[in-house]
Amino acid sequence: MQPELAVPACGGNKTDSFADFFRVVFAIIEGEIRKLLHDPLEMLARVVQPAVWLLVFAPVFSSLRQIPTGGIRYQDFIAPGILAQGVLLLSVVYGINVLFERDMGLLQKYLASPASRGALVLGKALSAGVRNAPQVLVIYALAAIISAKVRWNPLAILAVLLLVILGSALFCSLSLVVACLVKNRERFMSINQALTVPLFFASSALYPVALMPTWLRRLTYLNPLSYLVDGLRSAMLSQARSAYGLKVDFAVQVCGLAVLVLLAARLYPRVEY
Repeated sequence: MQPELAVPACGGNKTDSFADFFRVVFAIIEGEIRKLLHDPLEMLARVVQPAVWLLVFAPVFSSLRQIPTGGIRYQDFIAPGILAQGVLLLSVVYGINVLFERDMGLLQKYLASPASRGALVLGKALSAGVRNAPQVLVIYALAAIISAKVRWNPLAILAVLLLVILGSALFCSLSLVVACLVKNRERFMSINQALTVPLFFASSALYPVALMPTWLRRLTYLNPLSYLVDGLRSAMLSQARSAYGLKVDFAVQVCGLAVLVLLAARLYPRVEY
């Protein structure tokens, strides 16, 4: 059962002040950290999928030598893509927590509090980033095992971590929007599955964009996961170069997050009905 989160009350005359807004955001993130620390088995379970992709799947496709990766070994090429996959898969199901909170009566308490709806949504979105942050350590550890040519300097690692947090928050916000619209767990899971597959395969996570048919290549420009993968790859691999530019990759994540947080905050009260 999900523990009840103590959302701090807003003080002063301006209930939606800057300080109050981020006090709520950090309270939600703190609760997520506590839950994560009390469930180490979940973190261990996340090692399995990237390990299978990098240690089993990647060597098989590397032996085929049919995927042009610009001189980058295929195992190295997909390592950032597998990290982006983990971000996507965990974040897009995050919205179902809102439906559980509604059924347990927690959502009504959040909505009755003076906390900003935007703060509640942003807190949940950034909580997904906290959940996904340990996957960065997993991917870097696996990269060391397979002798990937990784940038080990602190700034590159920090860029990867920031992209993971932003990407997680973006896809979590998308998930919250879906949850607010469908209001039903079964429909929510069906729509999420329908979203996840095209988002993942219409990106360069597993293969270069140049291999895609023209119509699909055009869709990648509308896919936020494409920019996440591109940013992760250029920041993580020493041989990789960004197709869009690292500034563009960050800008897409930040702008997409802002738009989805605003939309989810507007729709958030509708989950109650």
